[in-house]
Amino acid sequence: MAKKYLDQMEGFALGKENLKLLVIGFVIIVVGFLLMVGGKSSSPAVFNPEIFSFRRITLAPMVVLFGFLFEIYAIMKKPKSEK
Repeated sequence: MAKKYLDQMEGFALGKENLKLLVIGFVIIVVGFLLMVGGKSSSPAVFNPEIFSFRRITLAPMVVLFGFLFEIYAIMKKPKSEK
């Protein structure tokens, strides 16, 4: 069904390849936010230092930033001319 929908989008500003890249970028952003999840303490009176792990403080924001940059690339990429 998605292929049929993509074939009907002739006058659309973005091509099929751009839309696929946008979906990939969105998945990368979601993965980055999922990497940030966790580190909850079992009790509010107890501090859990796991919230300051490398994964949550460094890796996840870099993945999200890469996802947003990838989205910009996906929007700006010129579609191939169909000859």
